[in-house]
Amino acid sequence: FLFAFSAKPQEYKERLEKRHETKKDVLGHSKQAEFVRVMEQEFEQRDKMAAGDGASGGFTKNKTLGSILNLEMIKDKTGEEIAQLWMQYFSTKDTISAAIPSQIYEVILGRSKSCPMFLFALPQKEGYEFFVGQWSRHELHFSSLINIQTLGENAPSQLILYHYPDLEEEKGVVLMTAEMDPKFITVHQAQCLANQVQLFYGTQRQETYRLVETFNHHPEDFKHMSVIAELEQSGLGSAGAPGGS
Repeated sequence: FLFAFSAKPQEYKERLEKRHETKKDVLGHSKQAEFVRVMEQEFEQRDKMAAGDGASGGFTKNKTLGSILNLEMIKDKTGEEIAQLWMQYFSTKDTISAAIPSQIYEVILGRSKSCPMFLFALPQKEGYEFFVGQWSRHELHFSSLINIQTLGENAPSQLILYHYPDLEEEKGVVLMTAEMDPKFITVHQAQCLANQVQLFYGTQRQETYRLVETFNHHPEDFKHMSVIAELEQSGLGSAGAPGGS
């Protein structure tokens, strides 16, 4: 699973220093089901609003693969060569990118349809900050839990992962890149969240994916600490924190 990112250490450090530290709420088990129900309502409202004006917060609207990549020039290249070009191009940008093999993306996409939301945990210096990810076809929108609790349906997306399946059938690869609000999300943190999508939605380990199913279909049984436990076990538990690898 090719995930790579371009991190500019100085810019990352400056953004980190400027970043507004918010108090991180931890959910009690008794509030889980109520929280998920509220979240579903909030996102339904946001979907209706977004349908009218595209993604909020100055994110690119309806960006096509052809606007990023010269499709004519790559038609004779293999999926592997295209993946390499894609990663090379974005290695100089302040964002993340990936080239996902078709068979893995099909698993992720299929699961995103039956389980369109999940609670991701981003490692910080002290503890974890929770982010809610919601799928909208080939896009995955992230907003911090505290933002959603504060602003409700007006909470803007802070990170969007864009997946392009245009070449999937012919070249066997799905290309991904992202846009983020640098006031809230660093490139390093975006990478950590993107890696968690692979961990939870692309996993072959049924116990891991069961957390996603529980969050979507049996919210009363969902325990947010299980997400943290899974991250710790996978080795991603320190990947989003400053100094993490």
